Amino acid sequence: MNWKAGLSIIAYGSRSVFVKLVFCLREAVTSVENEASKNGIRLITELLMLKNYILIALRTIRKHRTFSFINIFGLAIAMSICMGIIMLVADQMMVDRHNPLADRIYRINSIPYFREEGTSPGNETATTTLPIKEELLTKYTGVEKAVRIMRGFGNSWMELEPGHDINVPVSGLFADPEVLTIFNHELLYGDPATALIEPYSVVLTKAAAEKLFKVENPVGESLVVGKLGTYKVTGVIKETENRSHIIAEAFASMATVKSLAAADLMKSNLDNWNNCTSGWVYVLLEEGKSIEAILPHLTKINEDHYGDLPPDTGVEVKYVAQNLLDILPGRMVNNPIGPFMPWFLIYFLSGIAGIVLITSCFNFTNLSIARSLTRAREIGVRKVTGAMRWQLFVQFISESVVIALFALVFAIVFIYALRPLIEDLAFARFLKWNLSANYIVFGIFLVLAVVVGIVAGLFPAVVLSGFQPIKVLKNLNSTKLMSKVGLRKALLVIQFSLSMIFILTVIVLYNQLNLFLHNDNGFSTTNKLIIPANNTSLSTLKTQLLSESNVESVSAVSHVPLTGIGYGEDIKLDMAEEDWRFINYYAVDEDYVKNMDLELVTGKFYNSAQGQSNANFIVINEAAVKAYQLGTPQDALGKTIIFRRDSVERQIIGVVKDYFYEFFGDRINPMALMYNPEEFKQLQVVYTGDFKQASATVQQVWAGINPGIKADVRDFEAELGELFQIIFGTLLRVLSSIAFLAIVISCLGLLGMATYTIETKKKEIAIRKILGTSNGALVFNLSKGYLIILLLAILIAVPAAYFMNNFWLQNLAYHVNVDFVTIALGVMVLVFLGLFTVGSQTIQAITVNPVDNLKND
Repeated sequence: MNWKAGLSIIAYGSRSVFVKLVFCLREAVTSVENEASKNGIRLITELLMLKNYILIALRTIRKHRTFSFINIFGLAIAMSICMGIIMLVADQMMVDRHNPLADRIYRINSIPYFREEGTSPGNETATTTLPIKEELLTKYTGVEKAVRIMRGFGNSWMELEPGHDINVPVSGLFADPEVLTIFNHELLYGDPATALIEPYSVVLTKAAAEKLFKVENPVGESLVVGKLGTYKVTGVIKETENRSHIIAEAFASMATVKSLAAADLMKSNLDNWNNCTSGWVYVLLEEGKSIEAILPHLTKINEDHYGDLPPDTGVEVKYVAQNLLDILPGRMVNNPIGPFMPWFLIYFLSGIAGIVLITSCFNFTNLSIARSLTRAREIGVRKVTGAMRWQLFVQFISESVVIALFALVFAIVFIYALRPLIEDLAFARFLKWNLSANYIVFGIFLVLAVVVGIVAGLFPAVVLSGFQPIKVLKNLNSTKLMSKVGLRKALLVIQFSLSMIFILTVIVLYNQLNLFLHNDNGFSTTNKLIIPANNTSLSTLKTQLLSESNVESVSAVSHVPLTGIGYGEDIKLDMAEEDWRFINYYAVDEDYVKNMDLELVTGKFYNSAQGQSNANFIVINEAAVKAYQLGTPQDALGKTIIFRRDSVERQIIGVVKDYFYEFFGDRINPMALMYNPEEFKQLQVVYTGDFKQASATVQQVWAGINPGIKADVRDFEAELGELFQIIFGTLLRVLSSIAFLAIVISCLGLLGMATYTIETKKKEIAIRKILGTSNGALVFNLSKGYLIILLLAILIAVPAAYFMNNFWLQNLAYHVNVDFVTIALGVMVLVFLGLFTVGSQTIQAITVNPVDNLKND
């Protein structure tokens, strides 16, 4: 072979390889195009199938209206409850989220440790020792700013300087200048750097300024705040929609507190390391600093001030930090600066809503499985014609999601229709709920509906898509098809067990609320009114009220009983004692025992003729006699009690019979009634006639002392009733409503099951009637299965409800018992509702002419 022939062969081979390469590339491109085309066609096909699934779902809903209504209505009720919880959490989560410094702001909380109880910790409190601010700023690094906030300026009557006639109540707080910058308060007028530096300066919100002044810019104007003096307006806070957990219409400068304390008008506690309840301290960390770097400082401060205390010290304080974003909602603490919702309540409500939602999903599952026979042939035909199991599964899931979306529409209607009622609840007003939804919340609603649809339809989809075509096309009945599925009855048992627990819990709550409202508290509450009067002369007001014909007695006091609020102090019976003890006390005048109708066990009470010398004596309750081992009440007379704050020995001159002064659920602890006019905050007035007339009398007398100012007159009994309504009444209403809805959902499920069962037994009922079976026997035969379900639910629920309710009742010192009457009443309610639901269908079925049910055969 010559070289030319070799080149020809090489050229031919190269051409052949090139041609093959081009052919392969063309095949590859064609294959890719075909695959893409197939994927596109597959996607279009799946979208069309999804459209068909939705159409089939709509037709199924229309065809089975009764079952569809039960499913949609039940899911809508349950979802509306869940949506209400979501809106509530969203509302609470909006608080303080606007603050750009929120991640660097922490509140210093306190945990008091009581040494006399083996250094056992008390409850965490949101307040703390006020001197900790300066200590953190001057001795340690990591804190950029800090602010102290105190009560004492709140709910004060403010009036313009003399010559004006505007007097309005304004809620306020004392605060350091940093309150404006740390909490992102933008001033409409005034300089935030200097607004709260000088004593007797005040910054108002725009709303408060508009209530008080007619001028656009009130900076420089004067305000008279009762006995707290005259203040100069130095700033106006710009109005925004942002919400803070610190609710105030006015901030007065903290420098004012020192001036007021110097004039003996209030206690400052600004330098008192022994008082952790006077106010709140917030710190702003330096940029780049974490709270972990600050916690050792708090530990060191605790060691410096409490580590070397003498053994007779009763309490030491340990400090913890709480981020601004964790305050509301947050963990449960004492002495919050404003109303807040703890997480445990959100968890509780969420758990209740979850139970109702699960109950509703049970209904869907039950009815879907029960209707399996009517769809068995459809499934068999579709499988014979080539439908895959996953396609049937997707179809059934799609149907349940469509039903859930329908339920979502009704749930939104329900929640917005009920929104005014929810926001009007005492507890909701107390927490200042604003249940509104934005696009994020509505997005959560949509996700909730889809998830509910998938969860509710999951088991039925698995069961129905798994039917074997040969069996279902042999016309086997539903019993044979579902012979291995005992889930339906189990779900009904669970549903009614939950309903029974709800019923018993509501009855127990109702009984407990009645116990609170009608219990003998040890004092009289009728024909009594309260007049908060921080900024007026109580002695003058009392004297003038006593001259009125419809006023029987008047007493000046520091606190109202049963509110859980009072004073407390460390005491000793003798300075030689090693440890300090603790006692609660009210500041009262000489008419308190008569005014409250208390029983004096022994000794005497304060005498108006002795005047200020009454401060050298003290009256205690029976619980104090027992706790301090003073012997009999008679033995206690003449012994002394030494208060730690002033080391004054006060002689015991009387012992009053125990009465409930703290919250009614608490045990009666040692208590003292002390004569101290400086701590009087209000008057308690016993009147004759009706409240309206007595209130008018008070307003008339008040107007003579405080012209232009309206008195804040409150009905004593109504005030206590409202407190219990907030705590237990709202909970009772919420649980009653949820219990009612849970029972409705359970009865709807039972109704659906009974309807379907009777529908499948029409011919059996007709034949039995023709053969002479009595109506009573037919009703019993059709109902006995459901009666067994109710009895099983009762057997499960009664022990569970008994232990659950006893668990929370044991936390109350005085409580009702879950007795036989309570259980019997709950059982009667459940059995009646269950049998009424089933009976309405069975009686209707047996009254039908048997010919009508057999005429097609």
